[in-house]
Amino acid sequence: MFRNNYDNDSVTFSPQGRIFQVEYAAEAVKQGSVVVGLTSKTHAVLVAIKRNAEELSSYQKKLFAIDEHVGLAIAGLTSDARVLSNFMKQQCLSQRLTYGRDMPVETLVSLIGEKAQRNTQHYGKRPYGVGLLVAGIDETGPHLYEFQPSGMTQEMVACAIGARSQMARTYLEKNAEKFPDCGREDLIKHGLKALKETLVQDRELTVDNTSVGVVGLTGTGKKSLEFFKVHDGNEVKDWINSVSDDAEAGGETAEGEGMQVDDE
Repeated sequence: MFRNNYDNDSVTFSPQGRIFQVEYAAEAVKQGSVVVGLTSKTHAVLVAIKRNAEELSSYQKKLFAIDEHVGLAIAGLTSDARVLSNFMKQQCLSQRLTYGRDMPVETLVSLIGEKAQRNTQHYGKRPYGVGLLVAGIDETGPHLYEFQPSGMTQEMVACAIGARSQMARTYLEKNAEKFPDCGREDLIKHGLKALKETLVQDRELTVDNTSVGVVGLTGTGKKSLEFFKVHDGNEVKDWINSVSDDAEAGGETAEGEGMQVDDE
């Protein structure tokens, strides 16, 4: 039988055991602009490329603060991301009012995983067409989680989702051993370098299309907690310039080495 006999709802399996509605939702994530997340022993960082539909429109927001200690980056349908982010805010607020403490990051991510997975169990509902990278810090340290439309969640050391994200993942895999010992600034630079790998040739990172979100520890104890903050505009200018300078310096070094080889 044809595929469209099995893709009318999210509760019907194809003969191969596939749920096409979930696959369509995953495809929506692949069409979204890329977001990258990284963690070290002290910090969790999210970086994202913002898109504008046309020259006269504003750039679409990609990073959202959920609570003081946690935030997320989205790739996919922004409207679906808004539903999930509002749900997460409600859960964090309820935890704080009931128990007087922050919600553990793992618990929060498990809640949205269960919420998304329920949509694949009931006729008439559809999966959320958005992927999330959730970065936060709790009593056990910084964490980064990936959320997929199927409801699957997993903790990551570093991750990238969205269009052309494979190039960013290649960079992250090559440099993964460096991340645990990185400081705040170095971790942000690694994130921007991974983001830069995904750009097409005629595009560059700018203060208009780049967002950075950071959460972490500046010392020991709760008072030294650096709350999740989204940096946009001129706040990211120095980081972008430092990444560009590093790239130019690397290019000059390679050029010099090539000239020496030619002389020999």
